[in-house]
Amino acid sequence: MTPEENELLARVEGNAPMGQIFRRHWMPACLSEEVAEPDGDPVRVRLLGENLVAFRDSDGRVGLVDEHCPHRRASLFYGRNEEAGLRCLYHGWKFDVEGNCLEMASEPAESSFCDKVKLKSYPVVERGGFVWTYMGPRETMPAFDPPVISPAPDTPISTTKVIVEANWAQLVEGSLDSAHTSHLHADEFRPAPVASAESDGKTWQRPSTDKSPRLFVDRTSFGMRYAAIRRPIKDAATHEYVRTTLYIAPYTVHIPPNNRHELTAMFLPRDDNSGILYLSAWGGKQTPSLAEWREFIRLQVGIDVDAGYRNLRNRGNDYLQDRKAMKLGSMSGIKGIINQDIFTFETMGSIAQRHRERLGASDLAIVEFRKLMVEAARTVAAGGPAIGTTQPRIPHAELRSFEGVVAKSLDWRELGKTATEIEITRQQEAAAGRKSAAE
Repeated sequence: MTPEENELLARVEGNAPMGQIFRRHWMPACLSEEVAEPDGDPVRVRLLGENLVAFRDSDGRVGLVDEHCPHRRASLFYGRNEEAGLRCLYHGWKFDVEGNCLEMASEPAESSFCDKVKLKSYPVVERGGFVWTYMGPRETMPAFDPPVISPAPDTPISTTKVIVEANWAQLVEGSLDSAHTSHLHADEFRPAPVASAESDGKTWQRPSTDKSPRLFVDRTSFGMRYAAIRRPIKDAATHEYVRTTLYIAPYTVHIPPNNRHELTAMFLPRDDNSGILYLSAWGGKQTPSLAEWREFIRLQVGIDVDAGYRNLRNRGNDYLQDRKAMKLGSMSGIKGIINQDIFTFETMGSIAQRHRERLGASDLAIVEFRKLMVEAARTVAAGGPAIGTTQPRIPHAELRSFEGVVAKSLDWRELGKTATEIEITRQQEAAAGRKSAAE
């Protein structure tokens, strides 16, 4: 990439085109558990370079508002959450979840000033254990669609959260790099003579010893689907081990499942230089409990991350890397799959100097992601629509990844597709054909 393309990909603050793409999509603002209690403690939220506060009012409604009181700009994070509103400690101005000013204790009783003041707020929806928000223009706000991780309201789900001191795109790229799992995560991803990916709650087993997958990419209306194809341990002459991953622009990567549950990562930009990583296990009969999942991933609050979800393994303590364990067989000496990833994200620098990289065949999906999103940013900068927002649109709850040992004759592009995705893709292709003919 050129330095100019790198800036276009990485920057999200202010009017940056990439930030405008994010603002045209519903995004996770925080976990519902962070604001579980009515009239409970407010929570800091930082997205796209904006400092916000989330809180649940007396009636159970969640608000997401500007952190700073419009009066003298004191922080509302320290405010009193009481009687259906958030009250600033400085002069007692009080606001509801929609940013309406309810009281101005410091102003004369006959004043109508309260009716003229509005605190910036963003709409929210709760689903799947998340508080979702839309930060774009209200006139273009789409209806909230169930995300891939929550196809039904009762879908079981367990989620980890951690703040990463690196740009959002670096986080996405890590999840699109299938080749690294055989190396960086060798302690957790182990070859075994199994029929497909299996989990025993401690390690993930795969039916292949192949460390150099063949990669293929197919662009879609929602982003892209890519396949990593490896030699299987059994029936290698007639079969292949295929793992297809979905990049659902701009922030979701739907990872191939195992025998117990689906697996999805979401990467949200706090600002240009840091992001939030959510990793969710969901949708399976053996989806782990929240405590089990966070213990396995090693992102337990109070043990692995602090109360603000900042990693206790970081550059300051070398990610608590255990060199003795490495001599005894550990690949990385760093405990936890995500912690291993975070070391790579953060040590690249907060914004990687991509123009200095030397990429190989195993980086195909990363190259295609960069091309896709740089093009998407240029489209928005020129006044066009954000990627993934044009109609007809495939509902994200209808998208599925795939993994398994299959006959070589099968087309990897069709593996895992739902009937809804197939039908809407057909409609999209027909519409594109009509447009092309008219031109």
